[in-house]
Amino acid sequence: MTIHWYPGHMHKANKEIKETLSDIDLVIEVLDARIPFSSQNPLLSKLRGTKPCIKVLTKSDLADPELTKQWQIWLEREQGVKTLALTMKQPDRIRQLLELSRKMVAQLPGKRKVFNSMIMGIPNVGKSTLINILANRTIAKTGNEPAVTKAQQRINLSHDWALFDTPGVLWPKVENEPSMYRLALSGAVKDTAYEYDDVAFFTADYLLNAYPQLIMQRYQLQQLPKNELELMEAIGKKRGCLRAGNQIDLDKVSKILLNELRSGKLGQITLETPELIEQELIVLDNKQDIEDKTSNGKRKKKKRAYYP
Repeated sequence: MTIHWYPGHMHKANKEIKETLSDIDLVIEVLDARIPFSSQNPLLSKLRGTKPCIKVLTKSDLADPELTKQWQIWLEREQGVKTLALTMKQPDRIRQLLELSRKMVAQLPGKRKVFNSMIMGIPNVGKSTLINILANRTIAKTGNEPAVTKAQQRINLSHDWALFDTPGVLWPKVENEPSMYRLALSGAVKDTAYEYDDVAFFTADYLLNAYPQLIMQRYQLQQLPKNELELMEAIGKKRGCLRAGNQIDLDKVSKILLNELRSGKLGQITLETPELIEQELIVLDNKQDIEDKTSNGKRKKKKRAYYP
């Protein structure tokens, strides 16, 4: 699968992030709790160096609570960061981010009249809503679609704290193919950038294996379908998504499945686990090794971008 969506403002934003990071004391990266690995910028750990970092897992009310805890442990252990799992329905808990940020900056060497922090994240992850709560006023434009924020801006949270807001950015190439599907089905890219049924079949296959009971309950199925096509057909029959000749309209079924997943109607679902990601990274490494061998040594082996 290839996502054909990397607007010009994202290229500009990535360049500005690199330029601004040298003056930043603390990095706050906003992740989607349903895809904590796939929604993180693989370039950030390299760019931020030793700067302290807080990874905020938003939309945790839509994610599997147990897996959210596992992801927090994994991120803190593997990447040396602090984590917070939040929802936009908990403004008081969101303000704990302010306390944690001050505590982490206070541990840095040297004195600062003003400390600079940068907040970043993929499109449609809830970053702008988070900023408005932190600032206690409407500053960042919000919307239920990707790429609402277009330019970097400085926000004074207090007399001694400046927050640099960046546009929601992806990166030019997502190396891990399953991560591309997860970014699409989470709503991080515009729907016009991919085929609905392609993403829906990926989703159906995962849900059959990871959350079979939720699927059966939501669509009132008497028995679990054997594969993703059978699941899509079963949903189509239940929801009356039929074409002429009593054929299932897979496009309509695909939209129903993705929309109900995104809205939380299917239940609290996380689309990746630490174990699953580690397996996918092994596959990715093996694939790169094969490519390196077939190049007859003419190309230097790439360092895996996704591992911290």
